[in-house]
Amino acid sequence: MSLKNLKQKKTFKILTNVFVLILVPFIIWMLFFDDNSYLVHQKFNREIKDLENTISFYKSKIEEDKATIKKLEDSLQLERFAREKYLMKKENEDIYIIEFDTIKN
Repeated sequence: MSLKNLKQKKTFKILTNVFVLILVPFIIWMLFFDDNSYLVHQKFNREIKDLENTISFYKSKIEEDKATIKKLEDSLQLERFAREKYLMKKENEDIYIIEFDTIKN
């Protein structure tokens, strides 16, 4: 194949076009090496999704805590909560904690 035949081929003409020679390195640069590259955007999108999951988790926890606070407005429920969670007691009262071993050998 001679050089003349090679130059007449359509693919060679496209590949040696000035616009293509400039556009290809530019696209490669923008996709991989630039500060605003595609890879950086993907990383930020993952971070955004993680933060949105965290927000939804904390919103659900806030709703649970609001329900607990609403329930604790009753004095009997408040006393029960204090006894169970913080091991509080009345005067002249003893507390015994019984733990069961649930692991079978």
